[in-house]
Amino acid sequence: MPTLYEQLRADIVTAMKARDTATATSLRTADAGIQRASMDLSKPIDDALVLVTLRKAVKNLSDARLEFEKGGRADLVAANNVEIGLLEKYLPKQIDGARLEALVADAIRESGAQSRKEMGKVVGLLKQKPEAGQIDFGAASKLIQAKLP
Repeated sequence: MPTLYEQLRADIVTAMKARDTATATSLRTADAGIQRASMDLSKPIDDALVLVTLRKAVKNLSDARLEFEKGGRADLVAANNVEIGLLEKYLPKQIDGARLEALVADAIRESGAQSRKEMGKVVGLLKQKPEAGQIDFGAASKLIQAKLP
């Protein structure tokens, strides 16, 4: 089974052969970001690096989309939505809803946190979970704040 990076590179070639310039450009931009991150961190390209880089790219695109919406630029919002959709194909599904609440509740119980001042302990425990790569820590943070006085 190919790695995430190998799959991304194969999809770039497929898009280029199909003359799908929008997809090819988006994926090549992601590839460049992954290579840049690899050089900056002096680490080889592995699935963890690819996931971190793609998540960061999706977050940046989401933030830009909000600004485009404020500015009334529907064309750029649509383009960002397409690009986010392309990149999310490579990311594992995020844990949300009841499963995220259960993980947060377990982490609060395990850490013994009693107030929001101890939120770092809870987040630290969540980052050690095997599912950490699928947790939206922004949503988890809001849940933790809601559950702790």
